[in-house]
Formats: sequence, structure tokens, C-alpha cells
Amino acid sequence: MPTLYTHQASNVRKTWALMTVFLIVVITLGWLFSQAWGNPSILYLAVIFAVLMNFFSYWYSDKIVVKLAGARPAERKEFFDLYTTVENLAITAGLPLPKIYIIPDPAPNAFATGRDEQHAVVAVTTGLLTILNKPELEGVIAHELSHIGNRDMLVSTVAVVLVGFVAILSDIFLRSRLYGFRGGGERKGNAGAILLVLALVAAILAPIGATLLQLAISRKREFLADASGALLTRYPEGLASALQKIGGSSAPLRRASGATAHLYIANPFGPHRRLANLFMTHPPVEARVEALIGQKAT
Repeated sequence: MPTLYTHQASNVRKTWALMTVFLIVVITLGWLFSQAWGNPSILYLAVIFAVLMNFFSYWYSDKIVVKLAGARPAERKEFFDLYTTVENLAITAGLPLPKIYIIPDPAPNAFATGRDEQHAVVAVTTGLLTILNKPELEGVIAHELSHIGNRDMLVSTVAVVLVGFVAILSDIFLRSRLYGFRGGGERKGNAGAILLVLALVAAILAPIGATLLQLAISRKREFLADASGALLTRYPEGLASALQKIGGSSAPLRRASGATAHLYIANPFGPHRRLANLFMTHPPVEARVEALIGQKAT
């Protein structure tokens, strides 16, 4: 029978696998770009940056995400109901109390981040607290604590930094070609042309592939956290109702970012507007509600 911790070990392995794949991808890109430019130092710089980004994404990605979201620490006196809800559910889940943050934004949403249970963060928007009743808020918090218990917020938080770095590296190369920078040691002839074409193709496809991997991780983890959250509260209707209210809001988060979108409980850009399923950061609300309570969202 699945529990809050069913996928914990699997997600830790996924995190290390993701970081390893990232190193391989960056080294490959660095080699191709160094060959295309005829400058071996580019490869060395790419490897150094890859190692540094792996380090910072593991140790500091939670702080980076909180900053990007514009969140601030929630004072217990000001947000007493939120604090007690998180405390009670954390005790029930057998987890340390995470740091609690508030995002001053009328759009209803929430996310969890952090590398482990001892360094976890739960953040909710002021808009979420406004529209949800107690059972619905408990459902959302249980969902986020499930991310913490399963440690799947680690792999997702790390993905924010790593995918972003691959995109930056590729963008630098593409812009350099667009604006005519060639590099003094650029190779000539057929071999140089082939390497240049390969580098250009890699610069275009690598960020797309990394993003698709990120989105696939996001969609799967939301279903898992919904199920684990329902197990924690023993009341799936609360989370289902919360998802319907959140999904029914048309307001996007003011500081919504493509890099952090997959961390939130629901799409921070507002309802899906005929986007291809391939590029959705979240499963449709209707599918999630149906999985929780066995009926389609209304």
C-alpha cells in the first residue's frame, strides 16, 4: 500500500541521476562549442560551471526559488490558522515543521521546496488563504508536505537551476553566432562545418529536451502528491475542492516564471488555454479531481 514515503528513495536516486545527466549534457555541449569556436578553454569553463551549478542547485536552490517567488517568512501571529494547519499535518506526517512563507499575491497557489525534510519550505499565496476553507487548505498543505515526505521537491528544485543553466549556455552560443562572433581558432573546411552544424543543433535541442524532461517530472509528481495528500488527511474531497477553486481562478501569479512553474500546486500562469499537453507543467485539474474522487471536475 502506498504511503507518504513510498517514492522517497526513488526520488533521491532521480536527483543524482538528473545531476549526472546534466554534467554529461553540459560537457557534451562544452566540447561541441569549443570545437566550433576552436577554443578548448570553453570546455574547461563549461565543466567548472557544471560542477558549481550542481553544488549550488543542491545546497541553495530553495533560497533561489523563494527569492524568485517574492516570498517572505510568515509570522505566526499574523497567519495563525496557516501555522497551526502546517504544524498539525507535519506532526501527522512525521515530518519536522518546514519553514513557512507567504507570497503577497491574489492568485491562489502554493509550492514546497528544499533539499530534505530538515531544510524544507512551504509557501502559499495570500490569495490562496482568502478563497479556501479549512478542509481545502488542509488538502493543499497535505499535498505540499507529501512532496517533502517523498523528497520529490528536491529533484524538481534542482531541475529549476540545471535546466536554466543548459538554456543559458545554449543561448550564449546561439547569440554569439547570430551577432557574428566566430572565435579566432574556429575550424575551417568540411569538418569545421559539420561541427558547427552539430553545435547549432545541440544548442537548439538541448534546452527543449531538458524542459520536456522537467515537465514530465512535474506532471507525474503532482498526481503522486495528490494521492499521498489524500492519504494524509483521509479526506480527498478537501484537496479536490481546493484544486477546483485554484483552477477556476484566471489570475496568474505576478512573479510567475517558466523556471519555477512546475513547483507550484497548479499552473501559475492561469488556466490552460489550448496548450499542447506536451508543454503543460501540470496535469489538467479535471484529471486530478477525477483521480482523487472518481468524478470529473465541474
